[in-house]
Amino acid sequence: MSGGGSEPEADSAELAASEIHDVLRNDRRRIVLEQLRAGDGTETVSDLSEHIGGIEADESPPPRNVRQSVYVSLHQTHLPKLDKLGIVEYDPDSKTVSLADNAADVGVYMEVVPQYGISWAEYYLGLGLLGALSQVAAMIGVPVVRALSPALIGLLLSGVVVLSALYQLLTQRSSLWHRLSGN
Repeated sequence: MSGGGSEPEADSAELAASEIHDVLRNDRRRIVLEQLRAGDGTETVSDLSEHIGGIEADESPPPRNVRQSVYVSLHQTHLPKLDKLGIVEYDPDSKTVSLADNAADVGVYMEVVPQYGISWAEYYLGLGLLGALSQVAAMIGVPVVRALSPALIGLLLSGVVVLSALYQLLTQRSSLWHRLSGN
């Protein structure tokens, strides 16, 4: 849909926070972006409909009517809106969707403001507090922790931090790639 309309395109413009929050407020748009970020950055509308329908119906594969309802709303409403904002590139002819330039801007909000659970910052803060408390517990001789040396505790927690950061990097590789490539 990129082009042909009388409204100005937002492809190269930076998105306002209110636009990003409006995008992320809708579960279907949020899931589209999560799916694109988790994969190689390109999906078919059919695959997205199948995935979102499965989540909404809580069964896989989702019933045909649910999948069809999701497909229609993606095709008519959500994907054109994301395309207009320059977050995705939606080709209604080939029925494909891929991440666009402004996807990285939205990705930052998705990392900081999770829909469910805790943010990565809260997770890392928790690991840091766990490490500090473990060190204090080992130094004052708490029986369960006393059996482990402070160096071993530090090594284990450092390993968890490294593995967590690696997981975070791999699951968000498309937004990282956009930032590194200057797109």
